[in-house]
Amino acid sequence: MPEKILFKKYANRRIYDTENSTYVTLNQVADMIRQGRQVEVIDAKTKEDVTEFILTQIVLEQAKNKNILLPKPLLHLIIQYGDNILGEFFEKHLQQTIQNYLTHKAAVDEQFRRWLEMGMDFSNMTQKTLADFSPFKSFFNQFGASSNGPENPEDK
Repeated sequence: MPEKILFKKYANRRIYDTENSTYVTLNQVADMIRQGRQVEVIDAKTKEDVTEFILTQIVLEQAKNKNILLPKPLLHLIIQYGDNILGEFFEKHLQQTIQNYLTHKAAVDEQFRRWLEMGMDFSNMTQKTLADFSPFKSFFNQFGASSNGPENPEDK
């Protein structure tokens, strides 16, 4: 598992990358996560872990750009039940469901790749086999030999 990148969030909404000693934007943090990095964001003043808040902010910014995040009925349920039921669902079940989906997707993609490779191998094998084994090869060779003359000088 990749090391976590530690960020400090300042009151002015700026995020400081302690690894590279530079300020970064939410988009840059999102790019690091897309590259497989884990992040941790600490409030510079209170030392409180605000990672979930920043990650949620990234998701909301992306949703704002696409004008959709979750379907309306689900958003109504989240507001209606709040932390009571949905917090547990998101924490325990949704994460595992997404992980299972990604694992299954990777396995299916790999199997499909193997089938494609196997299909290509069968295509090559079929061409080689048909070239070497043709029940009509000698029959067709007779016609080819009679029209072009005998192939073997001893047949003359």
